[in-house]
Amino acid sequence: MFLAWLLALSLGICCAEWSGGLLDQACLLATSTVLVIPEILLGLSFLALAVRTGWFRAGGMVSPGFEALSPWNQARDLAAHLFLPVLVLSLGSLPVLLRHVRTAMLEVLDSPPILAARGHGIPRHRILLRHALPLAVNPIVSLLGLSLASLLSISLLAEVIMSWPGLGPLLLEAVLARDIYVVIGATMFSAFLLVVGTAAADFLLYASDSRIRVMGLK
Repeated sequence: MFLAWLLALSLGICCAEWSGGLLDQACLLATSTVLVIPEILLGLSFLALAVRTGWFRAGGMVSPGFEALSPWNQARDLAAHLFLPVLVLSLGSLPVLLRHVRTAMLEVLDSPPILAARGHGIPRHRILLRHALPLAVNPIVSLLGLSLASLLSISLLAEVIMSWPGLGPLLLEAVLARDIYVVIGATMFSAFLLVVGTAAADFLLYASDSRIRVMGLK
């Protein structure tokens, strides 16, 4: 989630600033392509690429003989196995996040305060980060809360495809074995993430938007 948001904010702000440019068109084409690809097909494609080429570690969390490696090599091996699951999860979330950030920034960049700031000769990077981004933060913060709430449900499929020993395979085995207690526990944890994500978004909106604080006092 951190990687997807980092890329979405960076690319979304750049695409909004240079709307209609080469970077904007390339990002729109790439996100449209990824959006129409099911996540299961995306994961299977990267898994097939890893198996056929050997460029990436496929399956599991560590390699055989992991315990005999040095701490540095253990960290490298773990990072190599983590690369593909993180890539699949990031690419699956990135298109929606990037498009929301781009749309929010485009609406703000045409507003009178930003046009006045441009007229005063304020540097471009300061306008984007100090003026435009705080004005566009409300829909972005709301989306951040939803992405935190859907973190578990999004990761389940990628973990099963990549054979990552996380909650995804555990929940699948529990469903097949009819282990109702594990299924209920995973469902409650997903609901807990939904509550935490929604509450975090509300607190961040309250802290970032003075209009909400004024309405709360009234």
